[in-house]
Amino acid sequence: MTAATTPGLSPSVRRGYGVGSVATGAFGTVPGLLLLPYLTDHIGIAAGVAGVIVFAPKAWDVVLNPIAGRISDRSQHPDGKRRPFLIRAGLLLAACFVLLFAGPISPIWAGAAWVAVAYLACATAYSFFQVPYVAMPAEMTDDYDERTRLMTWRVAILALAILVSGGASPAIRDALGPEWGYRAVGVFVGGLIALGAWGAWRGTRSAPALHAAPAEVSFGDQLRVVRSDRPFRLLMTTFIAQALATGAMLAGVDYMSRWILGTPLSATLLFVCFVAPALLVTPLWQRYGTRFGKKSGYLIASLFLGAGALALIFARSLPHGVVYACVAFVGVGYAGAQMFPMAMLPDVASRSADARTRIGLYTGVWTAGETLGLALGPGLYAAVLALGGYVSSSAGSAVVQGDSALSAIVIGFSALPAVLVALSLLSLRRFPDWKEDAR
Repeated sequence: MTAATTPGLSPSVRRGYGVGSVATGAFGTVPGLLLLPYLTDHIGIAAGVAGVIVFAPKAWDVVLNPIAGRISDRSQHPDGKRRPFLIRAGLLLAACFVLLFAGPISPIWAGAAWVAVAYLACATAYSFFQVPYVAMPAEMTDDYDERTRLMTWRVAILALAILVSGGASPAIRDALGPEWGYRAVGVFVGGLIALGAWGAWRGTRSAPALHAAPAEVSFGDQLRVVRSDRPFRLLMTTFIAQALATGAMLAGVDYMSRWILGTPLSATLLFVCFVAPALLVTPLWQRYGTRFGKKSGYLIASLFLGAGALALIFARSLPHGVVYACVAFVGVGYAGAQMFPMAMLPDVASRSADARTRIGLYTGVWTAGETLGLALGPGLYAAVLALGGYVSSSAGSAVVQGDSALSAIVIGFSALPAVLVALSLLSLRRFPDWKEDAR
């Protein structure tokens, strides 16, 4: 890697870029938290079918994200290659999200079709927001440590956005009742997405834009370059496996709250314990990464994430306070497991002159993998529920879950994520450590 050649970014640019995480955090969290329960326990769709509905629209992004990256790579808009996408796609995403929970619930097929189409529209708009947004750091600075500082702002704001959107959404739903509560959640989260998109667009207006020349090689050739890039493959494999783990845990929060803990506001408390530690420990992870390297920090954060998840296998017999403490331990790891790979991606994508013209494609492939992981995580959780015999229900009806279903709720929330994190370490250990070369 080359030495740093650009000055540090201003605090206003760091904050402005970080505000975009309000949009990504809200959209990345609330569907994973509430969409599966909305389908199984409000519309009455079987768990296996509901898992497919949650997964399929996001799977579309696996195809679309690299295309979005290519389009933004070649953009020559006077306001920059990436920034115009933030405001346009961000506001469209906000509008589509309002519609997601505003459809019919009867007959069941109509409710399922509405969610599938609305979620597909959300996923499409999100692709054209997220890919340019993630591509921007590699074009804003060449400095190895400056990217870590930039990601610290992003992850700190991301944690706050996840905390607000994920913590408040179940409380809003429960306060207003399922029928109007879910619709209110749609409006609330749509507003957060719009705010984040506008803030990132406005806040990065003075950000530098390095390596602005468009790529002149074919899309197929670019994909082959990315596919042959071993460090990128290793980093993305690690991140996808961990996205699967966190996606499964997010999907399980509402089920753990209702069937295992069964106390008022337990869904909000679980979620707060998962996310709130990031507000405290993210600066500490940054300091560790600056001193000892990003790879080392990522490894340790992953161990926190996996160990905390594994401890939750005993959730049915543990005191509630211990369950919340284990989830907080997971949250400490989650903060580092978000910050470090996001800081490492620009290092990988821009480490050579020919790659710098294809940053959008790298980030398009990256966000496709992230989206797939976050979508497949709830799908895997739904599959565990289905294997355990979980009984779905429509709004207002009462059901009783068997012992196997209760065990499935816990296994999907604990053992499944722990195994996925353990598998992710196989690729992370082989990732090169560039700390010294990057100085």
